[in-house]
Amino acid sequence: MFEPTVALDPRLSRPTFAEIDLDLLASNYRAVDKATRGAGMLPVLKANAYGHGLLPVARHLESLGAAGLAVAFLEEGALLREAGIRCPILVMGGIDVNQIPHFLRYDLTITASSVEKLREVDRTASAMGMTARIHLKVDTGMGRIGMRPDTAPAMFRAGLEATSVVVEGVYSHFATADRADLTQTRRQLKRFRRAVSFYLDRGLPMPKLHLANSGAILQHPDSHLDLVRPGILLFGVYPSDEVQRTVDVTPVLAWKSRVVFFKVQPAGMPVGYGAEWHPACNTRVVTVPVGYGDGYFHALSDHGRVLVGGRRRPIVGGVCMDQFMVDIGPGGEAYNGDEVVLIGRQGDESITATDLARWAGTIPYEVLTNINTRVDRRYLGAGVTS
Repeated sequence: MFEPTVALDPRLSRPTFAEIDLDLLASNYRAVDKATRGAGMLPVLKANAYGHGLLPVARHLESLGAAGLAVAFLEEGALLREAGIRCPILVMGGIDVNQIPHFLRYDLTITASSVEKLREVDRTASAMGMTARIHLKVDTGMGRIGMRPDTAPAMFRAGLEATSVVVEGVYSHFATADRADLTQTRRQLKRFRRAVSFYLDRGLPMPKLHLANSGAILQHPDSHLDLVRPGILLFGVYPSDEVQRTVDVTPVLAWKSRVVFFKVQPAGMPVGYGAEWHPACNTRVVTVPVGYGDGYFHALSDHGRVLVGGRRRPIVGGVCMDQFMVDIGPGGEAYNGDEVVLIGRQGDESITATDLARWAGTIPYEVLTNINTRVDRRYLGAGVTS
């Protein structure tokens, strides 16, 4: 699903690739760990580790001592187990009851978001002669999955009554932790604390509690609790422009390609589908073998910028499925084979995933997760294994 099943001869590879620096990932991990002062780390690796490559990233984070890993779906967790990942893996998405036997066979921690789902997990585990590990989900204001704080005690009681289930954790998810206004975030934390007081009021052992995503790690330390769940922050990207940058992180991913064609475009001669852009004077235009088929948004047509020769240069004409064109100016110089940086640094200039998100009218999460598997991932750093 996430990795090519056949390794191609490197000589056949396109000159377009994403470069992932595992040393920078480790540095970001240590920075988040220091900022959260002893809370266990549960990195979130859904959507192919935010586009960075699920298996290499998971292996590296496991080697760094992560308390566990979190994914969205059963198939992501199964892929990690098949690849030899042994640490706890929490699957955070809602489950189909037909999947429960597979969760158990792969030793994946299940999110139970209702009394009915919890009981179905218990029944299935009992029938298989196994014990299921689960985390209970409380909906404190996201409105996605989980029981509301006022009805969550029914789920907590069902967990105590289950015979083939171990409730290892209770968690919720913030809706606005990356915003400047933390009113809703504080409200959600208060609701969560009130819900889990069920255990304290009865003198029961408290399951591990977790709530803090990347935004809350940065600006709401009261929510760090037993575990924190960094996602995009681990990869060196801040979750929004509003969030306080209290942890210093560095982007882990660079997206690069090369010039494959150079031409002088005459004044008035259009470029690209729709023939909507044409230069006012003779200019130099290069073609780059990247397009929306790779996850480079069509919305970046006539809006995006790339780095060529250490300078930001505009994309002109429409982004095609497999290529786009760049105006390097009447006096610009570029040659076939020259490096083009879509995300990353070249000389003194840089372009970030956040820049692309602004130009395309989206969010950096979508920019990163949209880089599809047609783009080769190349890994750098001490964490690279053969």
